[in-house]
Amino acid sequence: MEEPKFRKYYLDWWKIRRSTIAWLVALLVVLPLVAGLSYWAIKNEWFAQTAVADMPKDAARIISFEGDVRITRAATRETIVVTKETYVAAGDTIQTQSDGKATVQMLDGSVYTVRANSTVVVRDNSSIFGGTNIRVSLDDGQLNVRTDQQPENTKNVVEMMDSETQVKSQTDASFNADAGTNGGEIRISRGSVETTIGGQQATLNANEYAAVNNGRLSGKEQLLAPPRPLTPENSAQVIDAAGQGIAGTFTWQDDSTGPVAGYYLQIARSPYFAADSIMVDRGSITTRDFRLAGMMPGVYYWRLKTTSRSGQTSEWSEPWRFSIVRRGPAGEIDVADWRTENVGGSVYIVSGRTSPGLRVRALGREIFSAGDGSFRLQVATPLSEVAVELSDDRGNRAGFVVALRGGKLLRRF
Repeated sequence: MEEPKFRKYYLDWWKIRRSTIAWLVALLVVLPLVAGLSYWAIKNEWFAQTAVADMPKDAARIISFEGDVRITRAATRETIVVTKETYVAAGDTIQTQSDGKATVQMLDGSVYTVRANSTVVVRDNSSIFGGTNIRVSLDDGQLNVRTDQQPENTKNVVEMMDSETQVKSQTDASFNADAGTNGGEIRISRGSVETTIGGQQATLNANEYAAVNNGRLSGKEQLLAPPRPLTPENSAQVIDAAGQGIAGTFTWQDDSTGPVAGYYLQIARSPYFAADSIMVDRGSITTRDFRLAGMMPGVYYWRLKTTSRSGQTSEWSEPWRFSIVRRGPAGEIDVADWRTENVGGSVYIVSGRTSPGLRVRALGREIFSAGDGSFRLQVATPLSEVAVELSDDRGNRAGFVVALRGGKLLRRF
């Protein structure tokens, strides 16, 4: 009988340290984890460049913006709507609409804020022979200028209504121009400026004001402070128990020391006080209160300014917001299709879909959802997430925390 045959295998064994095996196991675990994190980071654009591309030499930068801001390029005469951080070259025109605001940083580090309904032309923004020349022209609207410590050979000039004003170091100044009346105003809250008009030169220091009319600079006087709102308090919620609207009394305090001619009050349904949203636009109020009836549930905004007997008008006070709500049964507020879009630097567009007419609020900014429930809210934050609150006119609220990279809903509150 033939014996069965067996195949023979010969193995060589090596002595392997236990630490080597541990390292190999760790490597097999870590590599897939690193690969997964890298894929997730790339997908969510963590490594995307946010710097302004193709920025010309000696151009200024729009470092933040809100609402509708447009730039007309001097080189091409093309008008673009600002949707991300971009540049402003010499000769370019910046235009803001009723909800727009743009903050521009010049070569010398000075910051120019173009307020709503304004037109500003950047005449010069260049560096030559070790110095910096900044020159802008305010054609209409309001422009705020802030400078820090600057070298002696730096010039910062604002042109307005036949006047030229050189802004000194460490200065906060505000310029207002009215193209309709060909008049303007200069307010200095910090530092000093030198204004030249009609061959005459004058210096304005901190807390001083002067007007520009018909090619002349009026006499200087102490800067007039805006009124201080009292009631309804900021962010107050008033309940409409009967559901037929309420009457409210607006009160304020005046801290100015000079004689006051009157107050100017605006009440609107928009935080931008757009013309079609203003409910009350009343000037020459001689008392420090105003009563308004028939206010239905919703969100309201109000602001004030003062006029002195000399004709000086203060800046607007910071807008205060309050809401009127009609209590009803608890209703659930939900949002679908969360999306986020980085439009440059730390500026994002947060969008989604909910019920029509809801108030959407985040980081001090708010809008209302459209008729189809969609909304797009622009926010600016260095953080990786944002809290968004939605509410209706019955007092129902819901909060959502959304990741700015990818638009994922993280949690509710």
